[in-house]
Amino acid sequence: MAWWSVCSAMVYLFLGAALALAHGTRNALVGITIAVCVFSVINGPLARYAVQTGLSCAALSRRMLGNVGASIATLILAATGVYYAVFEGSVLAVAMSRVIPSLSYRGAAILIALYSTPIVLGSVQRWLNRLNGALLPCYLAGLVMVALLPVLHHGYSNAWLHLEPAGGAQPFGWWPCLTTYLGVLILSMVTMDFARFGRPTDADFHALVTFGAPFYLLTFLVNGAVGIFLVASLDAQSISETAVVEASLLTLGPIAGLAWVWVTQTRINTANYLLGALNLQALTEEVVGARIPKAICAAVVGGVVLALTSFTDVFSYLLTALSYQGILVTAWVGVALSYVIGRPVTADDEPVVTAVSRPGLIAWLAGALVGFAIMMLGGPIASASVPVTLAVSVGVHKVMSWAPAMSRITSS
Repeated sequence: MAWWSVCSAMVYLFLGAALALAHGTRNALVGITIAVCVFSVINGPLARYAVQTGLSCAALSRRMLGNVGASIATLILAATGVYYAVFEGSVLAVAMSRVIPSLSYRGAAILIALYSTPIVLGSVQRWLNRLNGALLPCYLAGLVMVALLPVLHHGYSNAWLHLEPAGGAQPFGWWPCLTTYLGVLILSMVTMDFARFGRPTDADFHALVTFGAPFYLLTFLVNGAVGIFLVASLDAQSISETAVVEASLLTLGPIAGLAWVWVTQTRINTANYLLGALNLQALTEEVVGARIPKAICAAVVGGVVLALTSFTDVFSYLLTALSYQGILVTAWVGVALSYVIGRPVTADDEPVVTAVSRPGLIAWLAGALVGFAIMMLGGPIASASVPVTLAVSVGVHKVMSWAPAMSRITSS
């Protein structure tokens, strides 16, 4: 349930609607469906490995990349938790300031940071599981009502299935839709941090269900379809980062709408704040050798989130930062898949960790550099940056891992 808090992020409704308006509904739904399959295939082995070994993303990074590389990967994951907490917190702050006239956006941001920070101090297995389990029915009920109320008020229309950009949908418009979702492969790193709490006897169930296709069907496809339907019902010609929230307030009414947005954002921010705090804690331990209490790390994360939410243009810088960070994350995922698949899984198989693990670090950097180069070229080719990054990092790591073995065979 703590992991499934991720499915209620408002960004997935926004993504579905934005892609339908940019590339057409059919292309958007095809791209989302392929993304569900890709994420299920990629994250299944990572979830199974984390469940059976108990390794977090930081611990796996130490094995693959050495201490130096692991510190970079941990920093990326901590920063990503902060970035997404800023995005989702900003969405809720906008909703609160719309509904409560006396509350400013900055005042709402302060309240959100004050209540979100202490929530993540409880244990994942008990407190966060129970909190998100209790809020899940509220989220699902709100999602159903957001889709159902326009039908009850205006009747059903299949116009949402025929949204297209002004120039018409392109034949292969599903490809940029797919690559947009591949840009959130950070979920693979997040998978490790949650899956490690599972029981080894439940590894197959978690790989196939908890972190598998059912999760991504709800997170990507159902949320995306509802976002498309909501925007089409309101006859919107464009969409902003907060348009889905405003549409939700209009559809459900200000009080029920705000309550639903609060549920969705509180659920997702339990994951965001937890990731930021845990990986900040791991980072300080890797860099300075001291383990800072989780409460202090959570307070630091809350302070950074509040500062970024209150004093910056959140949406303009956030998408730019995440586009570059997504390449680094994708390269890490490639190395992780190459490292995990086919490797014997034992909880006590802890190799000697060095400062730098050449195969992993070189493969990570090679994939990231190629991805950056393709992305900076711009134009249609830029959409290939994520899948090429993934392929290069997997290929380079496999070659470098096989080289020592081949050398020993040749010498013998």
